[in-house]
Amino acid sequence: MRLLLGLLGLVLTAPLLAQDSAQRRLERDIFRELIEVNTSDSAGNTPILSAKIADRLKAAGFDAADIAVVGHSPRYHNVVARLRGRPSGKKPILLMAHLDVVDARREDWSFEPYQFRELEGYYYGRGTSDNKAGASVLIANFVRLKKEGYQPDRDLIMVLTADEETSGDAIKWLVQQRRDLVDAEYALNTDAGGGAYQNGKPLAFAVQASEKMFLTYLFEVRNKGGHSSLPVPDNAIYRLSRALDRLGRFTFPVRLNEVSRGYFLKSAEAEKGQTAADMRALALRGDPVAARRLSAQSPYFNSVMRTTCVATRLYGGHADNALPQLARAVVNCRLAPDDPPDSVRATLRRVVADTAITIQQQEPPVPSPPSPLRPDVLKPIEALVQATWPGIPVIPEMSTGATDGLHVRNAGIPVYGVSAIFEELNDTRAHGRDERVGVKEFHAASTFWYQMLKALTSPPKA
Repeated sequence: MRLLLGLLGLVLTAPLLAQDSAQRRLERDIFRELIEVNTSDSAGNTPILSAKIADRLKAAGFDAADIAVVGHSPRYHNVVARLRGRPSGKKPILLMAHLDVVDARREDWSFEPYQFRELEGYYYGRGTSDNKAGASVLIANFVRLKKEGYQPDRDLIMVLTADEETSGDAIKWLVQQRRDLVDAEYALNTDAGGGAYQNGKPLAFAVQASEKMFLTYLFEVRNKGGHSSLPVPDNAIYRLSRALDRLGRFTFPVRLNEVSRGYFLKSAEAEKGQTAADMRALALRGDPVAARRLSAQSPYFNSVMRTTCVATRLYGGHADNALPQLARAVVNCRLAPDDPPDSVRATLRRVVADTAITIQQQEPPVPSPPSPLRPDVLKPIEALVQATWPGIPVIPEMSTGATDGLHVRNAGIPVYGVSAIFEELNDTRAHGRDERVGVKEFHAASTFWYQMLKALTSPPKA
């Protein structure tokens, strides 16, 4: 009898296992296709990838009228697709990801960055974590829901943008010029939030509700130069180097807000010992000793608690045998949402302490309001997190980087970052060498999104 029941169980579960296997293959195939189209800004291939995605959606049964490949420029094509829901009077939910990636050079990587590679439990390639995993998750789930005939209680709109890593003009154009395509009650963004591992153990699950401001300055020194055989103390490169050294040793003061304070308080629930005590002391009292320990422990903790500015590019001189007439550095700042840009510039001027160095702001910063922590959004997410990763807290997060979400928030649509992909807290490789995402983590995130979309758009059980 036991043998018969066991065989019956295998017969009943076999179709489910086959379905899961087929879904994993679909997710992997989509991921590979996205990675192997170089969508860095220098390549200009987002129209090629957008067309491939549109074709895949049509093949899955989406009506051509529900797929738009549009953009503010022929070089930047976004994909906007709509999964039609039942008539309910509810506004749609916007699902966000971006297709473009930061440039990667072959000589900087261990292998070709624009070739999809699976190795030792990871998927490698430029954009795996930022943000083609997110785009793949959305596409795969749209295909899955369409093939299942699932009809949500409202429309689901997927938007895949073309220039998040550079100007963000793609999403700005959509919310300003094609609001009809993306108008929604709220948005869920794959490009923020997500899970944190500590030594391979799930620690916390973050939902992004706020983000820092992006602001770049140009530091510049000019002088008359001269022949390199006649060096003088007033060397433009040396002056700039000394200023950058002072900047590198400077730390902006702690500046917490409601979201970042909540992050440290909730994170303390998942931590132990000194780290947990420091998080509470920082959040409740602004303890400077706790802040110093946390900053030294993790670059992420440091960035959450304060404005940061860092040199990212350096130029100098014009000839090997001439004294430099120009030295220039790009300094990229990520401002706490309520930190006045004028105050940051004044601080930089004070830290540089050299009137020969000019500091030019490159573009106006774009602040965005924090999204309200809505129970109708967060409670289903919290329940699903507990069912999937029992015991870990769901934490509100202020992103240390900027996303397309800031422009959507500024258009009056609240945004919640829910990447659902777990990474080691201090091994984030986005924009860096050998970018990767865990194989298990990628597929788990796709399953999470499938369940989350159903939880948010299915009628309540009687």
